[in-house]
Amino acid sequence: MGFLDVFRGKKALRAPSPDRLFAITTAGVTLETAHDIRTAGKAAIVFQPLSAADFATVAADMEELVRSAATETGTTVDRKDDSYGYRWIVLSDPDLDDLAVSVNTVNSELSAGGYGDRVLCALFAFKDAAGKPVHFVYNVKRGSWYPFVPVGGEARDSERELRLQAILARELPLEADLSRWFPLWGAPV
Repeated sequence: MGFLDVFRGKKALRAPSPDRLFAITTAGVTLETAHDIRTAGKAAIVFQPLSAADFATVAADMEELVRSAATETGTTVDRKDDSYGYRWIVLSDPDLDDLAVSVNTVNSELSAGGYGDRVLCALFAFKDAAGKPVHFVYNVKRGSWYPFVPVGGEARDSERELRLQAILARELPLEADLSRWFPLWGAPV
């Protein structure tokens, strides 16, 4: 416990390792080769914007950096605001590695600007052999993953999510607390 922790009355928690995000690239190989689940070529990272001028500057700089890097990889970048007041940076690229790097860039830039706590999560879209969506959600604050399988409307296939958890237990740092497996209805991926 440090000196400032005594005044705050608590110990500051360490942030999860940023390398945990990149575990999706290894898991993607397993999903494709052993389970015929392939990247849909889309990912998104969602955060809650602020109306502060400083935040607007940090967000604009982040978008400019992501768009600049994307021109080298062929990744397309789009921005969408949802009805809950969250902003989605939507990335399209057939290469899963490029998507992970772009998501990490968004998260890193917002964190470097002092707004890492505004980031909610990242979502990577996959499709199974039948073309049905299979998503993997990365909780940035907890550094953990969970599967999310929407089946239409606001319904999800919880049984399939649990099977995916068992399949990827060695590949991804999965969220053990199932109550934290939040659905992301209407995600723009």
